[in-house]
Amino acid sequence: MISLIFLAGGSGSRMGTLIPKQFLPLGDKLVACHSFDLFASTAKIHQLVVVCDPAYQKFFKEKNKAVHFALPGMRRQDSVYNGLEKCDPKADLILIHDAARPFLEPSHLAALIETGFRVGAAALATPVSSTIKECDPLKIVKKTLPRENFWEMQTPQALWKGLLDLGFQFIRERNLQVTDDVAIAEILGHPVEIVPGSPRNFKLTTPFDLAVAQTLLGK
Repeated sequence: MISLIFLAGGSGSRMGTLIPKQFLPLGDKLVACHSFDLFASTAKIHQLVVVCDPAYQKFFKEKNKAVHFALPGMRRQDSVYNGLEKCDPKADLILIHDAARPFLEPSHLAALIETGFRVGAAALATPVSSTIKECDPLKIVKKTLPRENFWEMQTPQALWKGLLDLGFQFIRERNLQVTDDVAIAEILGHPVEIVPGSPRNFKLTTPFDLAVAQTLLGK
């Protein structure tokens, strides 16, 4: 059984709009609904948990499977935790996705689910294509890093529910902060497998990103 935590609670301040970026129009849908509709139509996903402000819950209610809601937290990991508390205790695998990534491809979702069940922790990512340099605090280059070893993380990310439960207990007891979901598995020493994704699965953050997204849709 799979439960999805759909993170739609961000304010999107860098987009410079009064409406959070995930609720801006993109083609004939809102940004968030592009990926959410894919999850809602995926038979292997049994439960949808949307983390968002109550004012926006109306956009997710009329779907072909039950939708549950949780409130956003102060940090991303707090929002994920709030969503996890609403997940079915019988769930085997938890998927976590950013609502501001509208271009998730079904084949990549399927590959992630397979890897998540097999390994216990998996995430979509793309290889870093630019040269990466490590600098000191004064922006003086220390060394050039081998870019073939680096990946840019995306969502969805997938974790066994038991692993995620244990990981949250660990980081909350120690007041640790993580920047993505599979980092919880890393902290516990559990392997995380990368599932190659697509550059199209980028996160809308700035007006430039929105313009790119509109171009990809041919609008």
